[in-house]
Amino acid sequence: MRKSLRSAVLAAGAWFGACVPVHAYPTKPVTIVVPFPAGSQTDMVARIAGAELERRLGKPFVVENKPGASGSIAARYVAESAPDGSTLLLTTAAIQAMNMSLFKQPSYDPVKDFVPVAQIATTSMMLMTRPDFPANDVKELVALAKKDGKAMSAGYGSSGAQIALALFQSRAGTDVLPVPYKGIPNAVTDVIGKTITFTFVDVGNALRFQQGKQLKALAIASAKRSRLAPAVPTLAEAVGDYDIVSWYGVVGPKSMPDSVAQTLAQALQASLGDPATIEKLAVAGVEPAYMPPAPFGEHIKHEVDNWARLVKLAQIEPQ
Repeated sequence: MRKSLRSAVLAAGAWFGACVPVHAYPTKPVTIVVPFPAGSQTDMVARIAGAELERRLGKPFVVENKPGASGSIAARYVAESAPDGSTLLLTTAAIQAMNMSLFKQPSYDPVKDFVPVAQIATTSMMLMTRPDFPANDVKELVALAKKDGKAMSAGYGSSGAQIALALFQSRAGTDVLPVPYKGIPNAVTDVIGKTITFTFVDVGNALRFQQGKQLKALAIASAKRSRLAPAVPTLAEAVGDYDIVSWYGVVGPKSMPDSVAQTLAQALQASLGDPATIEKLAVAGVEPAYMPPAPFGEHIKHEVDNWARLVKLAQIEPQ
């Protein structure tokens, strides 16, 4: 994050913490819509956030899963909801940014149709292979791939993982065979079964596979090492310019009052400073990364352009 933006985040955070009245929030129950199925990492983050908001604002926050169409169904539903703060979207980089390049005619506008509330967490993916694979770091993997890349294959089970693989190939100068899967678990199964060589796995699941000694992590896709796995090097350390980071945040329908957004932001900021909440997020494989409404809105605009560049690099044709 640029220095000026970081300063704005800190200043805005202090302003929210000192000035936003909790009584500004409506009294009716609140639904947090999740664009992916129950049990997903997004669902886990939503339930953690919802429980904290309920505890701090004194009203029910209920999670409702509306999966389908890469998150577009949930996004459209929230965009068309009453702007009174009773319906929120637990959104992601994929929903607010990536989909704009993956679909020829997106059913919503990530900026015009929503009011930004707060970014709450970030996460990434790990490049993983089977424990007995001869490469123990990315440089060794790249050397093997350049020696006989046609004999190697890499699976991807999400658009983010597809982009991560394409960027890796571009930066490393490799030409391994890319293999698409319906989901990350399917790709993991084939890595364990030695059908493919490696894949990209979200951090939460990657840590579990590593702890269970089913897979080994060669690198993380973010530019900086994760506090959840500080011993795992970054891909950038081996191949140069490389940074794939996703995030989670909360948005509401357009025209939702600023007072509502600010009250939610204040409660989320307080929650993300709570060690118990941080631990819960760590179990889900994400790290707290608070950003209040105005900077979060600017970040979304930047991310639309950033993911457009990455989707183009991955040579993914819009649907």
